[in-house]
Amino acid sequence: MRMDMDRFEDVLGKWVIKLRWLIIAITILIVLIAAGGIRFLTFNNDLRIFFSEKNPQLQALEELENTYNRIDNVAFVIAPNDGNVFTSKTLAMIEDLTEASWKIPYSSRVDSITNFQYTRAVGDELIVEDLVRDAKGLSETDITRTRQIALSEPLLVNRLISVSGHVTSVSANILLPGKSTNEVPEVALFARKMADDFRIKYPDIDIYLIGAVMFDNAFGEAARDDLLTLVPAMFLVILIIIGLTLRSFTGTFATLIIILFSMITGLGISGWFGISLNPASANAPTIILVLAVADSVHLLTTMFQEMRMGKNKYESIAESLRINLQPISLTSATTTIGFLTMNFSDAPPFHDLGNIVAIGVMAAFAYSILFLPALLSVMPIRIKPKTDTADIILKSCDKLAGFVVNRRKLLFRLISVFIIAMTIGMTQIELSDDWVGYFDERYAIRRATDFTRNNLSGFNVIEYSLNSGSTGGINMPEYLLKVEEFADWYRKQPKVMHVNTITDTIKRLNKNMHGDDESYYRVPEQPELVAQYLLLYEMSLPFGLDLNNQISIDKSATRMIVTLRGTTTRELQEMDDRAQDWLKTNAPEQMFTYGSGLSIIWSHISHRNINSMLSASFLALALISGLLILALRSLKFGVLSLIPNLSPAFMAFGFWGIVVGQVGLGLSIVVAMTLGIVVDDTVHFITKYLRARREHNMSQSDAVRYSFNTVGTALWVTTFALVAGFLILTFSGYKMNSDMGLLSAITITIALAMDFLFLPTILMRADNKNKLAE
Repeated sequence: MRMDMDRFEDVLGKWVIKLRWLIIAITILIVLIAAGGIRFLTFNNDLRIFFSEKNPQLQALEELENTYNRIDNVAFVIAPNDGNVFTSKTLAMIEDLTEASWKIPYSSRVDSITNFQYTRAVGDELIVEDLVRDAKGLSETDITRTRQIALSEPLLVNRLISVSGHVTSVSANILLPGKSTNEVPEVALFARKMADDFRIKYPDIDIYLIGAVMFDNAFGEAARDDLLTLVPAMFLVILIIIGLTLRSFTGTFATLIIILFSMITGLGISGWFGISLNPASANAPTIILVLAVADSVHLLTTMFQEMRMGKNKYESIAESLRINLQPISLTSATTTIGFLTMNFSDAPPFHDLGNIVAIGVMAAFAYSILFLPALLSVMPIRIKPKTDTADIILKSCDKLAGFVVNRRKLLFRLISVFIIAMTIGMTQIELSDDWVGYFDERYAIRRATDFTRNNLSGFNVIEYSLNSGSTGGINMPEYLLKVEEFADWYRKQPKVMHVNTITDTIKRLNKNMHGDDESYYRVPEQPELVAQYLLLYEMSLPFGLDLNNQISIDKSATRMIVTLRGTTTRELQEMDDRAQDWLKTNAPEQMFTYGSGLSIIWSHISHRNINSMLSASFLALALISGLLILALRSLKFGVLSLIPNLSPAFMAFGFWGIVVGQVGLGLSIVVAMTLGIVVDDTVHFITKYLRARREHNMSQSDAVRYSFNTVGTALWVTTFALVAGFLILTFSGYKMNSDMGLLSAITITIALAMDFLFLPTILMRADNKNKLAE
């Protein structure tokens, strides 16, 4: 089998040169066909795509929303420059904005302080009306009364109006049909136009746009921004790196063609298969761009070395293919395996990212071993006997090889201790995600979010569906008292801003129906009164402001919404755990439930994803190790390769734990994503070492020097390109991408250091025979 592989390596280069024009034509045809699929690519910016259908927290939220309704809103946060919402002008503006918000596409409900359904009794009649009507005609006495009512209403304070009355909001709930990916941008564009119009009309009032729909739209915009800015920047960086190191126009041009073809193929085939782009998979073109460089650089570096040694172009191409076919095949396979294991992620967008990149990597492999040699064979190539850059790198590699060989025992001990010390830093890692803080301050949604959190309310929400156990059971006073007791317990908890529960409405109605006597601001003692008050109230409510968002249709359960500010994901989980303990201890069995809501789902997603990706990483490790053992024809060297392959990720996470401390969803895939990439350098170094030992019968020290001299330059260049590429991701305004890029760059940098300083010492310690056995 090995002889067949050797024979294939020998003839491949000659075959490619012979059929070069056919290969070029077929490759261009394949790329054009693949490119046709790009038109089918769609972009999904729904925040919920990060949660799989099997996610139990998502299932609980969907069940709750099916009982009541889904809260996807656009909210206008209003901050008058005079710091007082309760002026005739500002209230008139809020009144106008409330009315205009009904015209937002798919708007189903609008809530504000002006259309808050204020209740009062006139005799036996319950009057339900807007808190503010015709604001321009209000007297100072009317405004003072309105302020007093609003700032004493539990349903409004810290939800729609700040405690001091200096900031308020108008919230429109949006029921998206879900028939088109353009629905979110459509709503966002309409809302922005509205906000701009009102800013012109009311220049002394600041308006901020927030809400779930605006967040969804921001995810899409961040991904598109990265595609339009980071990919061109990456092309420029790669062009500079390749140009400076290879000093060959033909080599640089050919590499860029391979990169472009690989990106087109990855995206095009994804389009044909119906894979959509999303905030995570939008990184695929950037990652493909970086990874596609490696194969080309290895082939070109060896080819140029052969030409400088006196061989002609065709001989150099054939020899480069012969030497590099096995390591390039292995590295492409291991990288593909690493990205395919992302299908084990609990977040579906990472499935798409892994699949698109895997397609692009395999395309880059095919184009590198077939199209690139064919293209080079028909292009003019002029190689100087030696370039300053190449000379510097070669001398550096030779000096480094001598240092490693002469200091191998000391290096082995020091680096072993350093690996252990850095890995211990992983104990400092805290799993934490803040989806609200995913955007940096260049985005309006982040500035609006920060302002709202500091001046009005929080964004972390826990929702509960509290079941009474029977149809119509919410009318029972004992049930309502228990709900009120639960709400009061929550209001005493740290960082809780607001608790929205139906009991506040019922207590207000009871007070109204007793002549607004404050002593009756409590739950009625008879269920018949509760049912009567709710019926009167619901019959008086205007269209769109009913209680279906708080009470189930059969009146067996009510919804309680808890809003918190400044909580970490761990604090959010701990809060819900304490709430569950309270329900178990103090509430009837049928009332027990788990907290739900997007904040709760995000609080669990990092932990769930890391668990799923750990098993995926072990699977990838097993597959890669088996592949290396077969390819290297050595169990010993295949197993030893695990050390430099695993330690970079452990050390990088340890460093991250010490310096940053928090790991979120974006970082949970880094091990699986970088494992296949990290293996690349190890494979190239080991294969060159074994070739020196087996084919040239070199000593251990000479074999290490041979590896440095033959593959050292390529490893420097490819690592520099990879690190530069992932560092460019750190300029993303989307934290998930920037953190992922930074940690990946750190991992790959550590991997090169391990392959240059630690791997040779391992090889020499393990390879203790004068001649390596076949």
